[in-house]
Parts: sequence; structure tokens; C-alpha cells
Amino acid sequence: MWSLAAVTGLLFFATLLLHELAHSVVAQARGIRVRAITLFALGGMSQIESDASDAASEFWIAVAGPLTSLILGLGFLFGARAAGWLPGTEPPTPAVAVLLWLGYINISLAAFNMIPGYPLDGGRVLRAIVWWITKDRDRSTRVAARIGQVVAFILILFGLMRFFQGANFGGLWLAFIGWFLLDASGSTYVHHGLMEELRGRRVAELMDSDCPTVDGHFTLQDFVDRYLLRSEHHCFIVLQNNTPAGLITLTEVKKVARNRWSQTSVQSIMRPLGEFHPLTPETPAARAVEMMTREDQLPIVSNGRLLGVLSRGQLLRFLQAKRELYSR
Repeated sequence: MWSLAAVTGLLFFATLLLHELAHSVVAQARGIRVRAITLFALGGMSQIESDASDAASEFWIAVAGPLTSLILGLGFLFGARAAGWLPGTEPPTPAVAVLLWLGYINISLAAFNMIPGYPLDGGRVLRAIVWWITKDRDRSTRVAARIGQVVAFILILFGLMRFFQGANFGGLWLAFIGWFLLDASGSTYVHHGLMEELRGRRVAELMDSDCPTVDGHFTLQDFVDRYLLRSEHHCFIVLQNNTPAGLITLTEVKKVARNRWSQTSVQSIMRPLGEFHPLTPETPAARAVEMMTREDQLPIVSNGRLLGVLSRGQLLRFLQAKRELYSR
């Protein structure tokens, strides 16, 4: 029995993977790079590096996943029917029961993902439709995100109502899904606002051109005591023979046990500049934000010379200063 449950679970995650692969294949066919696929309890996520360039691409990328789940679900039900199951009857064998469960859960997954709440697939389909009608990508994103928040509130309220009516875990689970969607929709709306703030700006306007340096031969103990604790900066350029060779941040320091700081050099744990994808001063700031989903900071290079560093903290400080200046 346990082995059958394990096989069922593995097959379920395999169908989730196929759902996300469908998104990824269509995205790549439309010229959009996919960085990774992540699976979790509520489904999965294809980490697409950039936004779709047109409404049609957004529509087909979004609808590919639910369509794949629907086809898989119908295929499993057809397989159960071919194996002797009749609608309205109990499955004749455990294997048929697995096919039925996979069929129903994939059809349910397709239906759930088509709820018009961004960033669910249905919300992205809604965004594509609004985008196609209005020819305005920004407006379509705002509309889809707001509708996603409304749908999330409805799910939370309905789930709590079902819980107090005696649905117990089922009601709480529905409320949790609503909370998850509310958080995702809110994050999308905030991210969209961030991209609007940065529209038309270049990396040169935001980078830190006065990034502090530290000699690579320093020990971590000296670096922490003399630089990291005494500076408002959290990113330092590491010099080797007076030439920029890498970057070191609090993240790298924390990976080393404190009792080894006095025996560990800065250059031994720095991240070499060659590991980063460098930006130029003319790179659009919005593009830099997309790249910073993988990095906390990025070097700015021109004609082979390091000009500065762009960090998430620098972006946040810029946005905070701008809002304080223009909110009066």
C-alpha cells in the first residue's frame, strides 16, 4: 500500500513537471529564456527570465500548462476506462484507482490554474486578453494583479466560512491557497510599480561608483573589524596587485566559521568578477532588476574597466529617496 502511494506521489509530481515544461517549451519557442523549474506543494513555477513581448505570446505561454494538465487528466481517465472502470463504480484494482486519482487531480489542477487571479495561469490569460484589447501591457498587469487580489480575498473568506461550518482542514487549506495567491498578487503589483519607477533609467544613474576596496591578502577577521563593521556598505571590491579581482559581501563571510576568520584570506572566499554577468553603464535599469533575481550585486564594466557595482540595496535606496522627494 505504501509503495503504491509512493508511486502515485511520484507520478503526480511528474505531471506537475510536464505542466511546467509546457510553459517552458512555449516560452522558449517564443524566444524567451527559462532559467529553471521549481516544484512545490501547491504546484510549480517556471522561472522565465523576461516578460512576454506581445499579448499572443503571453496567452499561449500561460494556457499551455492548464491545457497540458487537462489532456493528461482526460488521458488518465480514458486509461482507467480502458482498464475496466465504469463511471459511478468503484475502481476494480489499485492501479485503476491510481489512474482515476491522477485523472481527477490533473483536471482539478487545470481548473484551479485557470482561476482569473494573477499570477495563476488564468490571471496571465486574463492579462493577455486585456493587453490585446487595450494594447497596454502596464495597464493589463495592474488589472490582472488587482483581480488576483480580489479573487484571493474571496478564497480566504470562503475558506474560513467553510472551516467554521465544519469543513475543518479543507476550509483552512482553501484559505491558505487564498493567502498564497494574495501574497503573490501583491508582490506582482509591487514589482510592476518598481519597474515603472525605473522605466527609462540606465544603470549609470543607479550604480555605486565609489564602492570601497579591500586588499585580497587581508584576513576575514581584519576585513570584518576594519571595513565591514565600520562602513555602511555591504559589498567590497577585492584587489589583487591593485587590480579589481572580485567582490566580497556579508554572504561570503557568513559561509566561513568564525573560528577560521583569522586564518582565511579575503581573496580565498571572494567571488571572482568572471563569475558575474557584467553590466554596462547604458544597460536599462529594468533589465538589471531582472538579472538581479539571481545576484545580489552586479559589476558595471566599460572597456574592460570596473566602474562600480549595482546592488539591491542601492536600488532600494534610490527608490526610497525618490518617493520621499516626490511625495511632498
